[in-house]
Amino acid sequence: MRIMIDSNVIISAIYKRYSKSARAFHYVCENHVLVLCDRIIAECYDIVIRKFPQHTAILGKFLEELKSLPGYENVTTAQADFTMTAPKDEPILNAAILANVDVLISSDEKFLALNFKHPKVLTPSQYME
Repeated sequence: MRIMIDSNVIISAIYKRYSKSARAFHYVCENHVLVLCDRIIAECYDIVIRKFPQHTAILGKFLEELKSLPGYENVTTAQADFTMTAPKDEPILNAAILANVDVLISSDEKFLALNFKHPKVLTPSQYME
């Protein structure tokens, strides 16, 4: 299965090691193809620089280590035909659609409200169920 994980789940997984986000993230890394896009990676850096600037190097090392996962893919954000009410999230959704991911794991209400069938948008809790 091809799964994209949104930046909010990645940051939660890093900073809350025993959270549902962390469990979902680790499960995906061990059992599926993890697909990230350049916009998700940029958002991770934006969040860490804003909230935890002293940990920027740690995030960089973490993201670099993901590249060694056997099922890791990094796709380029591109525009597709789908638009959202939150324009900053459009590139992520479009990357998920164009990369043909099966699931997008996010805690973002704007993604969850879409009620897509493909990719299916799930919270970390929903995914782990």
